[in-house]
Amino acid sequence: MPGLPESDNPAPERRIAGNPRRDTWNQVDEEVGRSRLCCGIWRSEPGHWRIEMAAGEHEVFTVLHGRCRVHREDGSFEEASAGEALYIPAGFRGSFEVLEAVTKAYAIVVAQPDCVTAEVPVAATAPVKS
Repeated sequence: MPGLPESDNPAPERRIAGNPRRDTWNQVDEEVGRSRLCCGIWRSEPGHWRIEMAAGEHEVFTVLHGRCRVHREDGSFEEASAGEALYIPAGFRGSFEVLEAVTKAYAIVVAQPDCVTAEVPVAATAPVKS
Protein backbone atom coordinates (compact mmCIF):
# COMPACT_ATOMS: atom_id res chain seq x y z
CA MET A 1 0.00 0.00 0.00
CA PRO A 2 1.68 3.19 -1.13
CA GLY A 3 2.19 6.11 1.20
CA LEU A 4 1.30 6.60 4.81
CA PRO A 5 -2.22 5.85 5.99
CA GLU A 6 -4.59 8.17 7.78
CA SER A 7 -4.83 6.66 11.26
CA ASP A 8 -7.49 7.13 13.93
CA ASN A 9 -9.40 5.44 16.74
CA PRO A 10 -13.15 5.26 17.33
CA ALA A 11 -14.54 8.30 19.15
CA PRO A 12 -14.89 7.56 22.89
CA GLU A 13 -18.70 7.85 22.77
CA ARG A 14 -18.88 5.21 20.00
CA ARG A 15 -16.62 2.59 21.63
CA ILE A 16 -18.19 -0.64 22.83
CA ALA A 17 -14.98 -2.65 23.37
CA GLY A 18 -11.35 -1.72 22.94
CA ASN A 19 -9.80 1.35 21.34
CA PRO A 20 -8.40 -0.05 18.09
CA ARG A 21 -6.08 1.81 15.78
CA ARG A 22 -7.61 2.07 12.29
CA ASP A 23 -5.53 2.81 9.19
CA THR A 24 -7.02 4.04 5.91
CA TRP A 25 -5.29 4.24 2.53
CA ASN A 26 -7.88 6.09 0.40
CA GLN A 27 -6.86 5.48 -3.23
CA VAL A 28 -9.84 7.05 -5.04
CA ASP A 29 -11.85 10.14 -4.09
CA GLU A 30 -13.76 11.28 -7.17
CA GLU A 31 -17.03 12.83 -8.19
CA VAL A 32 -19.04 10.38 -10.26
CA GLY A 33 -22.12 12.01 -11.71
CA ARG A 34 -23.90 13.55 -8.74
CA SER A 35 -22.20 11.25 -6.22
CA ARG A 36 -18.78 10.89 -4.63
CA LEU A 37 -16.84 7.59 -4.82
CA CYS A 38 -14.14 6.69 -2.30
CA CYS A 39 -12.18 3.44 -2.60
CA GLY A 40 -9.17 2.07 -0.82
CA ILE A 41 -7.74 -0.24 1.80
CA TRP A 42 -8.67 -0.12 5.49
CA ARG A 43 -7.08 -2.00 8.37
CA SER A 44 -8.09 -2.27 12.04
CA GLU A 45 -7.02 -3.95 15.24
CA PRO A 46 -9.69 -5.89 17.18
CA GLY A 47 -12.41 -3.78 18.78
CA HIS A 48 -16.11 -2.92 18.60
CA TRP A 49 -17.78 0.47 18.00
CA ARG A 50 -21.07 2.01 16.88
CA ILE A 51 -21.50 3.08 13.25
CA GLU A 52 -24.08 5.16 11.37
CA MET A 53 -24.30 5.55 7.61
CA ALA A 54 -25.71 8.85 6.39
CA ALA A 55 -28.69 9.01 4.06
CA GLY A 56 -27.22 8.48 0.60
CA GLU A 57 -24.01 6.80 1.90
CA HIS A 58 -23.46 3.15 0.89
CA GLU A 59 -20.44 0.90 1.49
CA VAL A 60 -19.44 -2.45 0.06
CA PHE A 61 -16.25 -4.13 1.20
CA THR A 62 -14.32 -7.36 0.76
CA VAL A 63 -12.30 -8.74 3.65
CA LEU A 64 -8.74 -9.49 2.53
CA HIS A 65 -7.48 -10.74 5.89
CA GLY A 66 -9.04 -11.32 9.32
CA ARG A 67 -12.65 -11.48 10.49
CA CYS A 68 -15.32 -8.90 11.32
CA ARG A 69 -19.03 -8.50 12.05
CA VAL A 70 -21.56 -5.82 11.20
CA HIS A 71 -24.25 -5.78 13.91
CA ARG A 72 -27.77 -4.43 13.32
CA GLU A 73 -29.64 -2.58 16.06
CA ASP A 74 -31.94 -5.62 16.52
CA GLY A 75 -28.93 -7.71 17.63
CA SER A 76 -28.56 -9.78 14.46
CA PHE A 77 -25.30 -9.59 12.51
CA GLU A 78 -23.41 -10.63 9.40
CA GLU A 79 -19.87 -11.96 9.68
CA ALA A 80 -17.18 -11.89 7.00
CA SER A 81 -13.70 -13.35 6.72
CA ALA A 82 -11.07 -13.39 3.96
CA GLY A 83 -12.66 -13.49 0.51
CA GLU A 84 -16.16 -12.52 1.71
CA ALA A 85 -17.97 -9.25 1.06
CA LEU A 86 -20.61 -7.26 2.95
CA TYR A 87 -22.83 -4.33 1.98
CA ILE A 88 -23.81 -1.60 4.45
CA PRO A 89 -26.80 0.39 3.13
CA ALA A 90 -27.51 4.10 3.43
CA GLY A 91 -29.10 5.03 6.75
CA PHE A 92 -27.73 1.94 8.53
CA ARG A 93 -27.30 2.18 12.31
CA GLY A 94 -25.53 -0.53 14.27
CA SER A 95 -21.97 -1.47 15.14
CA PHE A 96 -18.77 -2.79 13.57
CA GLU A 97 -16.78 -5.46 15.38
CA VAL A 98 -13.28 -6.60 14.44
CA LEU A 99 -12.83 -10.13 15.81
CA GLU A 100 -9.36 -10.70 14.30
CA ALA A 101 -7.20 -7.88 12.92
CA VAL A 102 -8.86 -7.12 9.60
CA THR A 103 -7.81 -5.64 6.28
CA LYS A 104 -10.55 -4.82 3.78
CA ALA A 105 -10.88 -3.27 0.34
CA TYR A 106 -13.79 -0.83 0.38
CA ALA A 107 -15.90 1.30 -1.93
CA ILE A 108 -18.14 4.02 -0.50
CA VAL A 109 -20.63 5.96 -2.62
CA VAL A 110 -22.12 9.13 -1.16
CA ALA A 111 -24.95 10.86 -3.02
CA GLN A 112 -24.57 14.64 -3.07
CA PRO A 113 -27.08 16.30 -0.68
CA ASP A 114 -29.33 17.43 -3.52
CA CYS A 115 -29.59 13.78 -4.69
CA VAL A 116 -31.07 12.63 -1.38
CA THR A 117 -34.70 13.68 -1.39
CA ALA A 118 -36.22 11.51 1.32
CA GLU A 119 -35.19 9.67 4.45
CA VAL A 120 -33.72 6.32 3.43
CA PRO A 121 -35.15 3.41 5.45
CA VAL A 122 -32.61 1.30 7.28
CA ALA A 123 -32.23 -1.93 5.34
CA ALA A 124 -30.66 -5.08 6.68
CA THR A 125 -26.98 -5.56 6.05
CA ALA A 126 -26.57 -8.60 3.86
CA PRO A 127 -23.69 -10.43 2.27
CA VAL A 128 -23.03 -9.39 -1.29
CA LYS A 129 -24.12 -12.14 -3.65
CA SER A 130 -22.02 -12.92 -6.69
